[in-house]
Amino acid sequence: MAAIVHPRDSVVILTMACGISGALPEPLGKQYQPRKLLQQRPGKETWLAQDQISGQTVVIKLLYFNAGLDWQQVRLFEREAQVLRSLTHPNIPQYLGYLDFQDDHRQGLGLIQSYVEGDSLAKQLRQGRSFTEADLQQLARALLQILSFLHGRQPPVLHRDLKPSNIIVANRSAHSLGNVFLVDFDAVQTALAPEGATRTIVGTYGYMPPEQFGGRTVPASDLYSLGATLIAIATGQHPADLPQEMLKLQFESRVSLSPAMTRWIGKLVEPSLALRFASAQAAITGLDQLETFEQPTPPLVQPQQSRVRLTKQPDRLHIQIPPPGFHAGLVLLLPFAIAWNSFVAFWTFSAAFTLFPVNLVFLLFSLPFWAVGLAMAGGILLALFGKVQLEINPRQLIYTVTLFGIPCRWPAPSKLEEIDQVEWVPRHWTKDSDGDRVEVPARLTLYAGRKQYRLGGALQLQEAEMRWLAQEISDWLGLPLTSAPA
Repeated sequence: MAAIVHPRDSVVILTMACGISGALPEPLGKQYQPRKLLQQRPGKETWLAQDQISGQTVVIKLLYFNAGLDWQQVRLFEREAQVLRSLTHPNIPQYLGYLDFQDDHRQGLGLIQSYVEGDSLAKQLRQGRSFTEADLQQLARALLQILSFLHGRQPPVLHRDLKPSNIIVANRSAHSLGNVFLVDFDAVQTALAPEGATRTIVGTYGYMPPEQFGGRTVPASDLYSLGATLIAIATGQHPADLPQEMLKLQFESRVSLSPAMTRWIGKLVEPSLALRFASAQAAITGLDQLETFEQPTPPLVQPQQSRVRLTKQPDRLHIQIPPPGFHAGLVLLLPFAIAWNSFVAFWTFSAAFTLFPVNLVFLLFSLPFWAVGLAMAGGILLALFGKVQLEINPRQLIYTVTLFGIPCRWPAPSKLEEIDQVEWVPRHWTKDSDGDRVEVPARLTLYAGRKQYRLGGALQLQEAEMRWLAQEISDWLGLPLTSAPA
């Protein structure tokens, strides 16, 4: 698992982990003249250099192979080069080359990219430079346009470490913020990048959304980091130092921004993916319509008198739904189920004594009626004596129905990475094949490939309970909540 880098830990380390300080490895030194060591950490260096052939100023990132190398770092380094090579954007460093090197002292990988001239936002903040609300809006719009480009790639490209030190602002004037660049793609990931059996956690504490701590990132994760960056600029404080309430950064009293701008930034840093902007373009639209921007819907809470028992921990989500017991819905269902199954049993018994092959036809004809009757009986028994448990942990999803003390796991458990959708469909009306208006009950469904896990039905959950559970599951998994009626 790659380390989570805190900005307070990003101080340049002055002791070389390996190699010779002050010089590039021999294969690179033949073409590039080093000008300045920009950053140095154990096993990694970043140099500002001069291409002696083209005269261009470049940035060279080096990763050294040594005894303490985490091979996760190699994978991230190679991914950064691969992604940068596929990107062409005026506000992103240009890929210039990638190679492996070896000389008498060192061996490793090198990534060469164009140099973006200017100061990082982190440096400008340290120098005491202030930013107006108009500056924040210009900055946000410029970064959202870059993110819209990255997220619009196929597959989407996720930066995963957007923060002030990775944003360069150049050519600032009295009337303009200047040109905005997004740099340092160390933590970059494509949305379809395989994570293997374990998930990689990268990013900077304070700028990472909750779902990123679980190793799962989506395009909206970069939007959270953008919001945290804007808060850091507006408050002059690191986001990790701000108070939180239900994982939400409490920054409103520490900024001098318009209520609309404050609400807009607040929507960027919503812990719940269901409440956050779903895309960079949606955030741009909200910024364009800032004066009419609506207050976000407050997080849902568990309805009173709910039977559901929810246990939520960083590494485990456990939901237990006890049986509702006898209720009004069973008053009509119970005698109807008894009458239905009695008739089907009589039909089957009678058919068994008719002549062959007529009896076989009648027996086959009775099978769908048995299916309906057994489903009704199962629903009644589940409502009276059964319970349902849903557990999601870092490895898998387990759905268990227990009846008379006998557990049944159906559908079978799924791996965590197979869960791809949380669907909430509220109660609504539609038309059947005859054009008649029919009611469709609310439902909550988790999809893992072809498997479907449903909560509701015979459990007699209230619609408000299912909506609340849908948000809790969506938040824990870091998956957007699909809420449109089917």
